[in-house]
Amino acid sequence: MDRLNSNHPLVIGRVVGDVVDSFIPSVDMVVMYNSSNQVYNGYELFPSTVTVKPRVYVHGGDMRSFFTLIMTDPDVPGPSDPYLREHLQW
Repeated sequence: MDRLNSNHPLVIGRVVGDVVDSFIPSVDMVVMYNSSNQVYNGYELFPSTVTVKPRVYVHGGDMRSFFTLIMTDPDVPGPSDPYLREHLQW
């Protein structure tokens, strides 16, 4: 996999740079809530959607490896005044 380019949602949303350093993804992950709501990078989620834990599917890589998935909000309560920035949801 290649390093994230400038058109990637995590770069456009300033997650890469503000929250995490630039990185090269090692696996693809699919995150789904309620078996029908697939999450995409940069996708806004409503609190009522994320009250239950998601199903996470990992594609590629060594399945004996360990992975970490976090849900964070980099601009709480909003982009114009993110005084609670990088709020860890779970």
